[in-house]
Amino acid sequence: MTVRVIDGIDGIKAVIGEHLGYSPYFEVTQERVNLFADATGDHQWIHIDVERAKKESPFGGPIAHGYLTLSLGPVLYPQVVQIRGFSMGVNYGANKIRFMSPVPVGANLRLGVKLLAVDDIAGGIQTTMEFTFEVEGNPKPACVAEIIFRSYI
Repeated sequence: MTVRVIDGIDGIKAVIGEHLGYSPYFEVTQERVNLFADATGDHQWIHIDVERAKKESPFGGPIAHGYLTLSLGPVLYPQVVQIRGFSMGVNYGANKIRFMSPVPVGANLRLGVKLLAVDDIAGGIQTTMEFTFEVEGNPKPACVAEIIFRSYI
């Protein structure tokens, strides 16, 4: 897949409302889930106990943490779009996050990105993006989130 390149403030304002593309699929491995569990202290068995999850979980096996899915945004987003013409950018927050379906360990996940809004701020712009995380073969998104970035000239 080709990364979409957008140049500067005028370029980003010209694509408000557009779907900017999809990332390639990314496999969510048990190793990544375990590392996330260690990093966050969330060792709930539905994520890390493979055998118990196969036997007792309504999902038929271990699933990724919802926040692990969301945290893959910085891995997948640069594979969708690159915005040039700014000296730096920061994550500013989120308006809404929904975890709508599980991400089974071993599933392939991709990110779709839509530009919802661009607002002028001192020294740059604030963009609001809709991130839709999709599991290959599942018609319902795993996660939909409105993510806010600030980009400075």
